[in-house]
Amino acid sequence: MYKIAVIPGDGTGPEQVREGLKVLDAVARKRGFRLETVTFDYGGDYYLRTSEVLPAGALDELRRFDAIYLGAIGHPEVRPGILEQGILLRLRFELDQYINLRPVRLYPGVETPVAGKGPEDIDFVVVRENTEGLYAGSGGFLKRGTPDEVAIQTSINTRKGVERCIRFAFEYCRRRNKRKKVTLCGKTNVLTYAFDLWERVFHEVGAEYPDIERDYAHVDAICMWMVKNPEWFDVIVTDNMFGDIITDLGAMIQGGMGIAAGGNLNPEGVSMFEPIGGSAPKYTGKNVINPLAAICAAGMLLEHLGEAEAAVQVEEAVKKVCAYHLKSLAAGKMGYSTSEVGDLVVSYL
Repeated sequence: MYKIAVIPGDGTGPEQVREGLKVLDAVARKRGFRLETVTFDYGGDYYLRTSEVLPAGALDELRRFDAIYLGAIGHPEVRPGILEQGILLRLRFELDQYINLRPVRLYPGVETPVAGKGPEDIDFVVVRENTEGLYAGSGGFLKRGTPDEVAIQTSINTRKGVERCIRFAFEYCRRRNKRKKVTLCGKTNVLTYAFDLWERVFHEVGAEYPDIERDYAHVDAICMWMVKNPEWFDVIVTDNMFGDIITDLGAMIQGGMGIAAGGNLNPEGVSMFEPIGGSAPKYTGKNVINPLAAICAAGMLLEHLGEAEAAVQVEEAVKKVCAYHLKSLAAGKMGYSTSEVGDLVVSYL
């Protein structure tokens, strides 16, 4: 029995989560385990109704679950930043979800904008530090609103935070057991303090993993090579800001936001899994949004819970749907409705 907190969120989030839960229920019955879900209506409508982003005690309640399954956050009537900081960043920081895990895999039948590359070339993972860096919110204004205004935002990098992220990357690379290479993505020629720490820790920790090759590239070179030679990569580890940027590039080369899923992990606590794309409010209620990213996030959730075979079966079902059925991953162009795509995945399970 696993207890799952479900936050469907805003826009098309509930439609995507509905299909993910449909798949989770099917694979749980097939594999012989049970899922108990509790739904929380946090998001834009909750904020507009109550004037609070999260109620008192919400975090303590969420800590009692085995995992969190999130739809999408973003409401057209709520100023940008309120929900993102009040829900996404707060959950990541206060639940200490210090790893953002982003698989970048091109599935058969999915079109990539990278010419001449196929599923055998695009298969790597980005491990992003998730609770420090520029996102820690350290900084402020001086003389705000005047011609002499100064804005400062500081990147916070602790030895503890950097080391646990890098160690996770090496451990994950060993479990993945593919190219057996970890690449540090940084900017040592400009960000000389922060990435001096990252590089030193990278090699100190990496020395404990003699079976894994170590590699380094500047973030601008990573962006170039992800397009030119994605087959070079196995596991990329990086800080919060660079990870945020290169994972969106990764989503594009794997076919778009409709297939991109991610996990916010606390290996010692409660973790959260979500589709990478936004709430897409213009498609709300039309039953045309692609649910595969949410279904892939559900597969990641299963892997994290230790249900590895169930996770593999979900991914294999998604691959078959992509290969044999969908005309496109874009909303309204799949050739199937949102619910029909979920049914197709269940049929392959």
